[in-house]
Amino acid sequence: MRILQNETIGLIIDMQSVLYPHIYKYEMLTKNTYTLIEGLKTLKIPLLITQQYTKGLGETIAPIKKLLGDYQTIEKSSFSCCDDEVFMQEISSNSKKNIIIAGIESHVCVMQTAIDLIEKGYQPIIVEDCVSSRHKKNKKIAIERMRSKGAIITGFESILFELCRYSNNEYFKSISKIVK
Repeated sequence: MRILQNETIGLIIDMQSVLYPHIYKYEMLTKNTYTLIEGLKTLKIPLLITQQYTKGLGETIAPIKKLLGDYQTIEKSSFSCCDDEVFMQEISSNSKKNIIIAGIESHVCVMQTAIDLIEKGYQPIIVEDCVSSRHKKNKKIAIERMRSKGAIITGFESILFELCRYSNNEYFKSISKIVK
């Protein structure tokens, strides 16, 4: 199955300031996710941003928040984004079947969201180099489980070029610059 630009939305899950410094390889995660978001914005892919219990876990980390600009976050208390009514209304109103996912933590909110999206008829695309957990092992286990349930696992560069589809696409040169 090919992932097409007009059938896709992006989802950034809970990249929040209090937990973030404890995440495995968080510096690389920041760099990769920044590149992914920059590419998705260039491709005009709609984005949803969630925050889990903002009062306790803080705001979205500064570099991502700055890049996002005027995007509104969806405040949630459930681990799965799909258990949040506002989130589900946003997903439904976008009528996109593919959900590109980045964020933390892989084995909690990312995994539960991906599994629930599959059950609701969506296709989650987990950007492996844009998700993480506090411990490397938890991320690995989560990736295996999401793959076994039907999630597509990819990398940020791969998905951005797949969304371009052609080298003569109007976005190709911009995406090429972004991923370098």
